[in-house]
Amino acid sequence: MVSKKQQRNNLNHFFKNEYHSLKGYVRSKIEHTTDSDAEDIIQDVALKIFSRPSDALPINNIGGFVYNAIKNRIIDIMRTKKDSIQSEKNIEELWTEFTAMFYEETQTKYPEQLKESLKGAITKLKPAYRDIIVAVDFEGYTYREISEETGISPGTLMSRRHRAISLLLKHLEKNM
Repeated sequence: MVSKKQQRNNLNHFFKNEYHSLKGYVRSKIEHTTDSDAEDIIQDVALKIFSRPSDALPINNIGGFVYNAIKNRIIDIMRTKKDSIQSEKNIEELWTEFTAMFYEETQTKYPEQLKESLKGAITKLKPAYRDIIVAVDFEGYTYREISEETGISPGTLMSRRHRAISLLLKHLEKNM
């Protein structure tokens, strides 16, 4: 029987020696992942393994245990990512439809309270967030056009807009 101290040493040794292989394994299982994503997954799993209670059953096959734990963590991430992607698509469709009503007649009529709440929430956003929402969603500028005008990268602009929409959604959920 392996002592608790020896078990911990074996785990440390395994993670030090196999870290590169573990990163490769994670990247092979998740498309479009970066090194930092793979490292985050490995670190999450390592933290959970090293945080196990001292009276837990000893790990007999460290490699199998760790790879299985990583596989389970990837599955958890993929499940939550799937829900998140669906939610983001729905939010994007609703937001596009909502902003279109300012320029044209739409089939959907939104309650006046919703419109007023959204207007108030937009005015309370930080200027950088408010500006990107107004420019893209109400004035019809593209990220490229805004980037050329301001010198801010399109990725940063997209990120700001995404955060702004998230804040607006939270405001609406809280106040409606």
